Amino acid sequence: MHIEFLVEEPSAAAALNNLLPKILKAGISFNIRSYQGKEDLKNKLPDRLAGYRQWIPSDWRLVVLMDRDDDDCKVLKDELERIADSKGFVTKSSTHGAKDFQVVNRLAIEELEAWFFGDVDAICAVYPGVPDTLGQKAKFRDPDAIKGGTWEALQRVLQNAGHYRAGMPKIETARRISEQMDPARNRSKSFQVFRNVLIELTR
Repeated sequence: MHIEFLVEEPSAAAALNNLLPKILKAGISFNIRSYQGKEDLKNKLPDRLAGYRQWIPSDWRLVVLMDRDDDDCKVLKDELERIADSKGFVTKSSTHGAKDFQVVNRLAIEELEAWFFGDVDAICAVYPGVPDTLGQKAKFRDPDAIKGGTWEALQRVLQNAGHYRAGMPKIETARRISEQMDPARNRSKSFQVFRNVLIELTR
């Protein structure tokens, strides 16, 4: 099996490059295509899927990963589902457990950085000074419910620990933290959903 991942920005690609080998079974190949933001991915997704539809092998799967940000989760997911359906693809969500699908749409709630907060041990391993009790604080107990932007929250945490005073580089941060992440211990619900669908997909 081969899986094509379509993600909205290079930082997501940097994280997945490290995370996917820890999740996927040996022998599963993958490729990650990143775009220049959420709108860029949404605008180009119809043509990209139409292109795949012309030649995609039966043992390939397409996974679209997008940040929810401030969008309504159901509305955004439904939009992605409609795009796939309009190009002749069957999605996992539309099959209700059946396996005759080729497209999986998943959302990071509210942003990719929530997945990093889901593994505080990984953050601490890379950035000395970040308290290992971070995940016990009320604001960070539920990574997917962090208010005010998870990217901004992570930047504040790292700056308070003495890192990136001039601003957090998203790609570098994503790469370094994901190198240390353990998918099995992640507390982010949206990450667990993403991880579990990949495990199910490649059984």
